[in-house]
Amino acid sequence: MKASGRIARKNVRITFQKNEAYSDVYRNRLQRWTEVITCSAYADTYAEQEHGDEVISEEQRVTFETRWCPELAAVTSTGYRVLFRGEIYNILSVDPMNYQKQALRFTCRKETR
Repeated sequence: MKASGRIARKNVRITFQKNEAYSDVYRNRLQRWTEVITCSAYADTYAEQEHGDEVISEEQRVTFETRWCPELAAVTSTGYRVLFRGEIYNILSVDPMNYQKQALRFTCRKETR
């Protein structure tokens, strides 16, 4: 696939957030999510958890593919999450795509509130 074709299919906007600890005026340790970067991505299909012929639980998973950049290369599966279409997704794994510094793939699971 040509590079222009791969870029053209990255047609959704996602936001990466980082979990940061801070202290308030009373020195209480608190946590908050701060936005790190917003970028274009390709979102792959959702999946559900099946066992045999029946669906045990509908576990919505989505895979995001983004272009490589230093800010996204620092994202790990712990301490970061993804916002997509108003929903929160926990990052399960980060795939650097053969370490060629061209693309990154994030496998995520929808967080239940």
